[in-house]
Amino acid sequence: MSPTDATTTPADAARTVLEFPDNRLLIDLCGAYDAHLAAIEKVLEVQIVRRGNQLAIMGEAEGAMQAEQALNTLYARLEGGRSVEQADVDSLLRMGNSEVDTGVQDGDQIEMPIGQAVEIQTRKKRVEPRTEAQKAYVQSLFDNELAFGIGPAGTGKTYLAVAVGVSMFIGGHVDRIILSRPAVEAGEKLGYLPGDMKDKVDPYMQPLYDALNDFLPGKQLAKLLEEKRIEIAPLAFMRGRTLANAYVVLDEAQNATTMQMKMFLTRLGEGSRMVITGDRTQIDLPRGVPSGLADAERLLNRIPKISFNYFTSKDVVRHPLVAAIIEAYEADTRQS
Repeated sequence: MSPTDATTTPADAARTVLEFPDNRLLIDLCGAYDAHLAAIEKVLEVQIVRRGNQLAIMGEAEGAMQAEQALNTLYARLEGGRSVEQADVDSLLRMGNSEVDTGVQDGDQIEMPIGQAVEIQTRKKRVEPRTEAQKAYVQSLFDNELAFGIGPAGTGKTYLAVAVGVSMFIGGHVDRIILSRPAVEAGEKLGYLPGDMKDKVDPYMQPLYDALNDFLPGKQLAKLLEEKRIEIAPLAFMRGRTLANAYVVLDEAQNATTMQMKMFLTRLGEGSRMVITGDRTQIDLPRGVPSGLADAERLLNRIPKISFNYFTSKDVVRHPLVAAIIEAYEADTRQS
């Protein structure tokens, strides 16, 4: 059952009242301390007042209409049995605003992106891509044996790749998961870090451990790591191996050299899948050393069954400030 539009006053200063039949879902829609409503108010420059099971929206006609559509979209999500988190609200508002920027006039219908649900089931939780680019990326991971995810930090490239890997592993589609990163020094020398080689390398691999901990119970993860059914290793350790029946992720691929990238890509074995993720704006290679990720884009983008998926600041699912920071740097790069 959808919320009903009780009253609407067509004017430059509009007042719309939405009625929501399920008070429990309305609480989730508003968020803790009405945080979701506050985000909508700030972005769309409207005021939202809650009275019982109704939300009154006041503001300019265009902003009120967008707020109404956003609230209806989020409520429909809750009715479908899915949660609404702050990142979902922020993502919806960013994508909705991008529609306005492309020339939608006052009074035109603005399509808020609901899209078909794409979900990844892991041992600990169900993971859902939040933007259209993320949905397309996840679909390509299931459809292609070799996929690239390229874009700025915070867009879920690695997180979603690992989630799909865990889903395929627990579903019996692959026998093991192998996660790798180039151990490129970024201001701190490996040799100066305490401990043996594993102790020195593990800090570089920590984001991969963090993702796995989100998807697998601690004891099960520890056992799988001990049995080498899940491996986390620097890119250099991949040389000479043939990776069969495995789900393989190369993270931070912008820091792989051309030779390292070629070496990694040619490890692909029978029954395996590979995912390469990277951010072209965060290259830590020495000056003058070309990035293997850029070369791979140039050389492989016309080969069938290899997918390239791109993200922008609109796909950032971290704190909203992260998207603003990325946009500021992108604007500066375009001007220089």
